[in-house]
Amino acid sequence: MSKNAELRAAALQCLIETDPAVKAAGVGAIAQASQDGLLTADPAAQLAECAGIPGRPARPALVPPRQVGRRAMNTVEGRAMLIHALAHIEFNAVNLALDALWRFPDMPPEYYLDWLQVAKEEAYHYSLLAAHLGTLGYAYGDFTAHNSLWEMVENTRHDVVARMALVPRTLEARGLDAIPPLRAKLAQAGDAAAAAILDIILRDEVGHVAIGNRWYGWLCQQRGLDPAATYDELVVRYRAPVPKGPFNLDARRLAGFTDTELARFS
Repeated sequence: MSKNAELRAAALQCLIETDPAVKAAGVGAIAQASQDGLLTADPAAQLAECAGIPGRPARPALVPPRQVGRRAMNTVEGRAMLIHALAHIEFNAVNLALDALWRFPDMPPEYYLDWLQVAKEEAYHYSLLAAHLGTLGYAYGDFTAHNSLWEMVENTRHDVVARMALVPRTLEARGLDAIPPLRAKLAQAGDAAAAAILDIILRDEVGHVAIGNRWYGWLCQQRGLDPAATYDELVVRYRAPVPKGPFNLDARRLAGFTDTELARFS
């Protein structure tokens, strides 16, 4: 089994794990084993479509976005609801990275290592948020959540170009815009620990979006596609949301968006 195939098989095993804490620890173990050259995959793991993707716990209950409760920052419960929502996003992001790593064969080795790094950092983010949620007297699963991010992952499961275009560089890029005002709300509410966690997440998410941008550009070059025209076509085909401001243009620039792309957000 090649190193890429071993890594993909290990990612699949972790992807179908349902316990968030076990999944997060598993990602770290895969990353360390890969770095040490000691990665071995379970021979029983098949690199094929299988049930149970993504592995997730029975709770939180998933509801339409409009049915997720309101988050008032002047109460502990309200702040906990926001932290819970962020933890759910990061848990989904772990699965997203593992799926990107496992699902698409025949990519360069650097692609798989990039997405392994993303999975490791997303698992760290989830762990930070879940631990902070505990200090507020709650646990992941105590509130409802929605599944919008994973729905786009599922829709693009057969097209790596669409996946890179519409998940990291579209949906995840919205996080670059959303984090600063959320951080300000939490800091104003006196939750300095949560604000510090969001600083870490924003720093790392710039790199994650940059990875999406890099591999989208690489794929377009390999296939002779015009990046701008292809992106516009994919947005229509997959009914992707059109980003709305205000935009964090500095973070988007650091993440590799071109001046032409940023001009659309002005």
